[in-house]
Amino acid sequence: MLYKFKSKATADLIMLEPNGKQILRIIGKEPAIKGIVEVAEMPQCIEALRRAVQLEEDTQAQMNAQNAKDLEDIKNTKSAAAHDRPVSLRQRVAPFIEMLQRAHKAGKDVVWGA
Repeated sequence: MLYKFKSKATADLIMLEPNGKQILRIIGKEPAIKGIVEVAEMPQCIEALRRAVQLEEDTQAQMNAQNAKDLEDIKNTKSAAAHDRPVSLRQRVAPFIEMLQRAHKAGKDVVWGA
């Protein structure tokens, strides 16, 4: 399944199901087949997404620090991570945050579904 987010203020945004569900849970929405983010909710949703990104990055930094034994390990970790690093939450939510910001500015809701 895909999540297709729409707003009259922006282009459509399509996400794979796991990513769409994750984002909806972060903003406090049930990952249902259809739904709406109303204009009044958007600032809180944007803030929730930013907090989740910060939490993920802080957790990742702590894990990296614990795993690094010396400077050589750190160097090797960084070079290996550049090739094998999964897509971060920051990268996944950036288009959705931009959509929410534009929709909020235009006073238009964001909906998802068929």
